[in-house]
Amino acid sequence: MEKKKIIVAIDGFSSTGKSTMAKTLARNIGYAYIDTGAMYRAVTLYCLENGLFDGDKVNEAELQQRLTDIRIKFKPSAEGKNETYLNGRNVESEIRSMEVSDKVSIIAAIGFVRRDMVRQQQAMGLKKGIVMDGRDIGTVVFPQAELKIFVTATAAVRAQRRFDELRSKGDTDVTYEEVLHNVTERDRLDSTREESPLRRADDALILDNSHMTISEQNQWLMDQYERIINR
Repeated sequence: MEKKKIIVAIDGFSSTGKSTMAKTLARNIGYAYIDTGAMYRAVTLYCLENGLFDGDKVNEAELQQRLTDIRIKFKPSAEGKNETYLNGRNVESEIRSMEVSDKVSIIAAIGFVRRDMVRQQQAMGLKKGIVMDGRDIGTVVFPQAELKIFVTATAAVRAQRRFDELRSKGDTDVTYEEVLHNVTERDRLDSTREESPLRRADDALILDNSHMTISEQNQWLMDQYERIINR
């Protein structure tokens, strides 16, 4: 008998490892994985490349006109990892840069951008069998999700993880202090924006992975999935 398919919604603060754990869970249970943060990062990259930023201000009128021209797709790489494509171009590495990280919360706070992204995300989940991570999956995109997880960790731990990741990718210019500032500022912007602010859904389980190993958190997630599937 085939197991029922559900929607797994994973929300939480930046640099908590949401995407990595969501990818792992999706692979282990044979579900599709959707990285909604990558979608907002792709829009941010588009704005940066097309001169729509003036400092921290966005030309929203121009962006709204161009939004229908921004096509975001996810395709598996040769290694089986989902990679982000912007208008047919693989931008997986570009969207992870500090330049994009510094601006993405600004783009994510724009109402018409969020509404368009949410519409696309909801369409992706019509047949269930997905693991989706972001900031508002359990509260706005899929409030009916059968399993909701809210991931948190201390700002210092998250900044160190992000710093180590950037260094491993060859970014030797960025400092830990810059990354910590970025993490705390994104927390503030994500939690205080008017449109779909970051918050834990009332029925979401909290996962604080500040002091957990990757294998421990993956086992915890699998246990929660099995609990829902088998009840």
